[in-house]
Amino acid sequence: MRVAMVQAASPPEEPVWQRRHRIGRMVRQARGADLVVLPELWAPGYFAFDAYDELAESLNGDTVSAGRDWARDLDAHVHLGSILERGAEGRIHNTAVLIAPDGSVLHTYRKMHVFGYQSREAELLTSGDTVSVADSALGPIGSTTCYDLRFPELWRALVDAGAQTVAVPAAWPAARRAHWQLFTTTRAVEQQMVVIGCNAVGEQHGTALGGHSRIVDPWGEVLVEAGTEEGITCCEVDIGAVGRVRAQFPVLRDRRLLTMQPHQNSTVAEVTMQGGQS
Repeated sequence: MRVAMVQAASPPEEPVWQRRHRIGRMVRQARGADLVVLPELWAPGYFAFDAYDELAESLNGDTVSAGRDWARDLDAHVHLGSILERGAEGRIHNTAVLIAPDGSVLHTYRKMHVFGYQSREAELLTSGDTVSVADSALGPIGSTTCYDLRFPELWRALVDAGAQTVAVPAAWPAARRAHWQLFTTTRAVEQQMVVIGCNAVGEQHGTALGGHSRIVDPWGEVLVEAGTEEGITCCEVDIGAVGRVRAQFPVLRDRRLLTMQPHQNSTVAEVTMQGGQS
């Protein structure tokens, strides 16, 4: 499949409606791609915390509606990055959205690990609690979002759900760019999958975003990596590579599951190894 990552900036002075039109023009420049991926919360801007309540929208709102038009226009899958989704219960979630070429919403994922370090995300948003994978024409695709990269148990759950490709929209700061590069490579290798990490760029409310959107294959080879400027980065990805790598080097098959057992000493827990395949 041909993947296009739209590495976008969200300057605070730019109205959201104007940004939506501008990013739409960028997306349409990716014509010919099978999958277009955008960053985390590019429409409101990740660091626009004071405006989260005002800018939250439903899955029928302007951002998803625009994404559905883009997907139909390009005849491509569009991973919309994430939006501020106001759920039916009124709570706000950081929700990743994958749209099919016919414009239908194929998959959503509410960010499970909301961020609290020098951020108000954990204060303002409600975390998700569900892991699932979309059965798409491009193979089984899952999503995580930004901070989720630091939690390997979530990624192993995606493997168990059948994921072979995972898109990671992010607003990862430049100050921790080395961690971004490390974790995107590590998750690809340990889960034997394709990782597509699309990061934001520019500056938001005093924080510089790191860019370096990248695609990593199941062997840990970086197929392509962007720089720090706004733009589109494209790459051909062999979606059959995941199956071949997993068959040739069967790490996942050799897993031994861990079960916590109580110990005679109540302050101690034992870990029991269980054989079996996953």
